[in-house]
Amino acid sequence: MKTNFNVVQKLLSMFLVVTAVNHTPVYAEEDLDWLANGEHRSASNVARNEYRNPTETLQFFGIKPEMTVVEISPGGGWYTEILAPYLRDKGLYVAAGYDPESKSNYFRKNAKKYSEKLAASPELYGKTKLAIMAPPEQMNFAEPNTADMVVSFRNTHNWASRGHAQVVYDAIYNSLKPGGIFGLVQHRAGKNVPTDTSGKLGYLKVDEVIEMAKKAGFRLVAKSEINANPKDTRDHPQGVWALPPSYRLKDKDHAKYQAIGESDRMTLKFVKPFSK
Repeated sequence: MKTNFNVVQKLLSMFLVVTAVNHTPVYAEEDLDWLANGEHRSASNVARNEYRNPTETLQFFGIKPEMTVVEISPGGGWYTEILAPYLRDKGLYVAAGYDPESKSNYFRKNAKKYSEKLAASPELYGKTKLAIMAPPEQMNFAEPNTADMVVSFRNTHNWASRGHAQVVYDAIYNSLKPGGIFGLVQHRAGKNVPTDTSGKLGYLKVDEVIEMAKKAGFRLVAKSEINANPKDTRDHPQGVWALPPSYRLKDKDHAKYQAIGESDRMTLKFVKPFSK
């Protein structure tokens, strides 16, 4: 509990900064970086900052602490550890994840694990709003036109491989306010590698992802190479899961994949226009 107490103290201090002129609370953007490297995070999660670049990625998307931000499929909560405390006092963090009553044991198990993570540190995550995102049936994770930003990190390949990607993108579009931002990070296929870009190997083509977003109604406003990795040859058995942190091939070529690092990724910023 000492670690979490230190985090809370830091959070309180950064939100109590005031200007000498009008005493309006001021949020320093460097505190986003502090959260990414905070003591509340495990060493293994912090180590992944090298490849996920959370501070730079979220700043590229244009996140602000007063926003309502929906994270689609937060998984084990890697980004939750940054987003939930960042948005805690001024905004709202919505975690649109697994259905705790799903027919899938995997989904039920991980929904329970995620909820337990939030409950264990209410001082950090207690204001998180839980929602269900289980395509194609359960897509009402936010009321229409209520979110300032929706973010998705390395999820689109899962939806694409099951034929649900367009349904998800349509739901994201509907949840956003006009002018709202859809921030996306996804494993990036090369021109000819891998040959299977259905999502089964994790890699998707940039043009196809952009086209799905445009079909939903989005307009692409920016691309970034923040999460690029030129060492990724994309020709691995087991696709992106041969690379760290999964190492699905276990000891086979472990040093090779460790040297490559995590996958090459596209980072895209879309906006919901005020009118189509």
